Amino acid sequence: MPQTPTPRLGQAPAKLGRTEFHLQFQRAYADPAFDAVKSALAEVEEVAWDNYRHGHKAPLTAKAGPGFADPDYLLSVEWKATRDRLLLADKTQRNPATRSRVLLICGAARNDGSCASEISKTFRMTQWAREILEAEGIEVDLLDLSLLTSSYDLHIHPCKACVSTAMPLCHWPCSCYPNHGARQTNDWMAEIYEKWTAAHGVIIFTPVYWYQTPSVLKLMIDRLVCADGGNPDPTTTQGKKAELAKTLELAGWNYPKHLAGRAYGLVVHGDVARAVAHTVAGLRAGILTAADAGLHSPRPK
Repeated sequence: MPQTPTPRLGQAPAKLGRTEFHLQFQRAYADPAFDAVKSALAEVEEVAWDNYRHGHKAPLTAKAGPGFADPDYLLSVEWKATRDRLLLADKTQRNPATRSRVLLICGAARNDGSCASEISKTFRMTQWAREILEAEGIEVDLLDLSLLTSSYDLHIHPCKACVSTAMPLCHWPCSCYPNHGARQTNDWMAEIYEKWTAAHGVIIFTPVYWYQTPSVLKLMIDRLVCADGGNPDPTTTQGKKAELAKTLELAGWNYPKHLAGRAYGLVVHGDVARAVAHTVAGLRAGILTAADAGLHSPRPK
């Protein structure tokens, strides 16, 4: 087996100092309404500072128990609870006696409860699909990602790209969050993983924002990387120990597919017809140039 490479270090800055932490903490309480509880907030800040500098990622832990490579390893209680729900959802999903279930995902960021002040076309399309599926006797679950823009303190935190270090460092379900010491909490993905696991089929509806995927949808897709090859046993990497994960990967990793066997659909919409009409007119008038104009041939590998 090849020698395990040493992880490269030196990118992350040092932790915040006490003054910087104070300024960052207070930004969440800029509303003068909090002035009446300023002394209480100061006490909360002191606890938060202590948790941050001591790295209290998972303050509540329990022994992994049977079924894990290291049953005595202390796992996050929250992670274990999510894992248990996924195991139950997967068992129900595989039961042939259960009703067929399809997850509809609204990938638009717009809704009438945020600054956009209007229901998105994408959401309306999910309702059309719901009517068709329910008429077929299929149970429908809706995941409206626009709620990230209008709900209180609800997040899909960004993927930390553990896969790029080594696939076994990426756990199923994701163990990067919550990180209580860094206040990376209220992560929606624990619930979203359960929705995906429970479904027999998934249809994603999405608009095109600035020629790209809406950020709310991209956040979810990135965090689903653990569903395709993720490590279901964090004790094998003793949490997030990169060298152990690299060793496991070099020994041969089987990339377990945790969401295999489901049906998938994708609906992408936008003003394509109008955009093409304008483009054709511009090309024929000589105002626009072909998209590949000026490109050079790729260099040989």
